[in-house]
Amino acid sequence: MLARNLLLVAVVVVAVGGLRASLFPQNDKERRLPFDPGQTTHDDFRTVVAKVDASFRADWAARGLTPAPRAPDLAVARRLSLAMTGSVPSLEEVRQFEWQPEGERVDSWANHLLRDRRFSDYFADRMARAYVGTEEGPLVVYRKRRFAAWLSDQFHRNAPYGETVRQMIAAKGLNTDQPAVNFIAAGYDEGKEKPDPEKLAIRVARAFLGLRIDCAQCHDFKNPADYEQVIWKQTDFQSLAAFFGQTRHIVTHISDGEGEYQFEDRVNGGTHEIGVAVPLLPDLLPAEGTRRERLANWVTDPKNTHFARATVNRVWAMMFGRPLLKRIESPTPDERGPEALDILAADFAAHNHDLHRLILLIASTDVFRLDSRAPFELTDEHDEKWAAFPMSRLRPEQIIGSVIQASSVRTIDQNSQVFVRVTRLFNEKDFVTRYGDSDDDDFAKAHGTIPQRLLMMNGDLVDGKARSELLNASTQIAMFAPTDAAAVETAYLCVLSRKPTDAEARHFETRLTGTTGDDRRNRLADLYWTLFNSTEMSFNH
Repeated sequence: MLARNLLLVAVVVVAVGGLRASLFPQNDKERRLPFDPGQTTHDDFRTVVAKVDASFRADWAARGLTPAPRAPDLAVARRLSLAMTGSVPSLEEVRQFEWQPEGERVDSWANHLLRDRRFSDYFADRMARAYVGTEEGPLVVYRKRRFAAWLSDQFHRNAPYGETVRQMIAAKGLNTDQPAVNFIAAGYDEGKEKPDPEKLAIRVARAFLGLRIDCAQCHDFKNPADYEQVIWKQTDFQSLAAFFGQTRHIVTHISDGEGEYQFEDRVNGGTHEIGVAVPLLPDLLPAEGTRRERLANWVTDPKNTHFARATVNRVWAMMFGRPLLKRIESPTPDERGPEALDILAADFAAHNHDLHRLILLIASTDVFRLDSRAPFELTDEHDEKWAAFPMSRLRPEQIIGSVIQASSVRTIDQNSQVFVRVTRLFNEKDFVTRYGDSDDDDFAKAHGTIPQRLLMMNGDLVDGKARSELLNASTQIAMFAPTDAAAVETAYLCVLSRKPTDAEARHFETRLTGTTGDDRRNRLADLYWTLFNSTEMSFNH
């Protein structure tokens, strides 16, 4: 009994310290973390941002569009956290953000997140969907966790993105010692002696070039608007697949053998032998190296504009919720898109495929920092032409990641206790399974379903995170916030990353007036549950 009481006292002390540190900083050292705007202050960086901004402004002016005003800094901070870590910022982080100099806090926050392991882990998980899909793959042959951990390490140290892609396409060895080979291993069909060359050709074209060349897998693909125009020949696709025709898989080991690639003609019948060739920019294909090495160097060549454009388009989509082009992967190689795409792609290639720089450039643009609302009517053209920040529904892992983070006043990250991190992992997996996950297309337009709403409203996990458990934020706020106004404001900052409006504050403060003990804790839990189930919580905006 004594031990239990001592444990309870210790927990309460931790809770008090956690909330007070977040609400009432004691000195300047607590207020100012070593945030750094980094390269966002450099002249060459600002020049690229200015070019992107000017390209959009010119387009808006030509169309007579008045852009939405700039969004509040906290709204931009929420966008950055959702895009880069998969959850809203913690109360602790919100306070740290507010204590930064106003003119540089957003730049500093973006740069700070890039150094956080949550960024590299989350980006690795999202990007792996494009590389290897969502399936677990054949046991032993394919090590998905090892692959994701390697990707995270690459993103964390900001390895040149081109080098990361080259390793995925060309690496040899064991799937544990050389985790990059799991990209090849993921294309293995159980019972076959080698990975599927056609599957790998599809993934290379889609993930790294932004092209759906697989429409020519069985026959020539013609332009639906002009049936006389052949966009991709069947030989274009099969010659690309031939780069993987010599790849062999022996248990957990990837290597290259000999022999020519033969493909099955599903239309005319028969099997045909075909040599390697690239469907575009053949002059960039090196003459030396293994077939996969040659392909890897061709894909990532700085002059291969398709690689740079596809990467910019995908990263832009991860930051905004939808791509710059109409889609992530196009069936045609000449889709132009906004001028900003070419500006950012040229900079990406010129700076050795620096992924961190690309993310910072996008986060620094006026477009990323526009509001999703305006004091005037926003039209579909505003949304289409990026004259307002596009609203997009959060992905399942972003929703539950935000619920879990909002239920704690402290940041849940790599420095949290092992128990906290493991609990979060299992909670996320359980919720995503029940909520329903989209397919490999991260950016397909999603619509909320009735079962999803019921899970949010009645599910044990969401309800438990709102209810008055001892370590939950709602309980700590109820116990230690000095006033009703402070309690309501803190709850809003935890869940929605903003302060309540005057009307919202009056409404909820009235319901807290004069309450104490369990009654007060329950009312704060009800407020949390209400905010968790608000439409605002489910959208990036």
